[in-house]
Amino acid sequence: MTTLPQPTRTSPYQSYVYAYPHKTAYRRLPDRPPLSTLWAAEPKHSLSLYLHIPFCEVRCGFCNLFTRVGAPDGLTGAYLDALERQATAVREALGESDEARFATAAFGGGTPTFLTAAELERLCDIAEHRMGADLKTVPLSVEASPATATADRLAVLAARGATRLSLGVQSFVDSEARSAVRPQRRADVEAALARVREARVPVLNIDLIYGIDGQSEQTWLRSLDAALAWHPEELYLYPLYVRPLTGLDRRRTGPDPAWDEQRLRLYRAGRDHLLAHGYTQQSMRMFRRADAPPQGADDYACQTDGMIGLGCGARSYTAGLHYSFDYAVDMHQIRAIIDDYVSRPAADFAHAEIGYPMDPAEARRRHLLQSLLQADGLPLDDYRARFGRTPADDFAPELARFADRGWLADDDPATLRLTPEGLAHSDAIGPELFSPAVRAAMAAYERK
Repeated sequence: MTTLPQPTRTSPYQSYVYAYPHKTAYRRLPDRPPLSTLWAAEPKHSLSLYLHIPFCEVRCGFCNLFTRVGAPDGLTGAYLDALERQATAVREALGESDEARFATAAFGGGTPTFLTAAELERLCDIAEHRMGADLKTVPLSVEASPATATADRLAVLAARGATRLSLGVQSFVDSEARSAVRPQRRADVEAALARVREARVPVLNIDLIYGIDGQSEQTWLRSLDAALAWHPEELYLYPLYVRPLTGLDRRRTGPDPAWDEQRLRLYRAGRDHLLAHGYTQQSMRMFRRADAPPQGADDYACQTDGMIGLGCGARSYTAGLHYSFDYAVDMHQIRAIIDDYVSRPAADFAHAEIGYPMDPAEARRRHLLQSLLQADGLPLDDYRARFGRTPADDFAPELARFADRGWLADDDPATLRLTPEGLAHSDAIGPELFSPAVRAAMAAYERK
């Protein structure tokens, strides 16, 4: 059993919150509700589609995503077979073909570009022909690694309508990449970036990490400048986390104030550097070039319901239930879950098996959490229009604490927004907004 750390003021780094509730709060659903029932009353005119590919060529030392290293002969094909069976079952559950329409699409993982060019063609076919997503007319974001961003794969993605390619670089300094257990050479990273630009995908995003052992402010700025040389439309700056059951798990134990201070210092240096180079801050992590084309209504912020996730590791969101497949970090457990997924008949995919029911109180909490962690904040009229009340009606104690710490701006009475210092503490603010029920479920989760 794992114990969820209680939010404190001592560390700005409690956990990264990109979706609420976390999958460790999900539990097996004894009634296995049919997807047709779950989606019957849901608005379906502006859905989001996500396809998860749980394969990577290596597993980075910090990674706790649902992915396995490598794939035995035939496994990627068998996985795509299962993905197609699932897509067929899900599309049938959505009802009339002219009612369900997709507004955004994304391929994530893992590393979607672990698939061959031919397999990527098939992945796009599943999204288009089985699910009905027109990839040429909606924003399509795809994650890639330098080693798998080959010219033939990128050509397929560009031809099929990819509008955003996110490249996980993490560091342009070879020694730092090795320290993060990410074997790569800068020369290979630069070559991959050249191939992405040659493919003419409209938006290039580069992921970088700060807080790596041996990293200094000078080497951090060196990585930022190396990324800026490619004029990326987006940059994501992630603090390093050492999570249970990952490759770096043995390197740190317990609170580390010096490491917290290092990460805060590097965050501020990186933020200021990007702002000085014409980028705007969208959240603690996300920075966008001022002239970058938008990628969708919420730019993959996981803010709204209506998310259809395909593949083990993918989440789906309705107003009343968030659901997925089983979750694990341990490689043996992940392999077993993938093996189970590829063996399933189509009928198995017509039901939700593991999830978390969303009551109105959790929906309000999620809306506040996801909106507040964006730099633009939460327009109070939006909250009132959706819920008939104000955030202060529901979260007065939490908001009072944030205000006392200098984390809430007071310059716009119509918007609830974090100060620059509040944004810097997003990873403490997010967990502090978790409900007691979600917190208890996460604490009771058995790691695997």
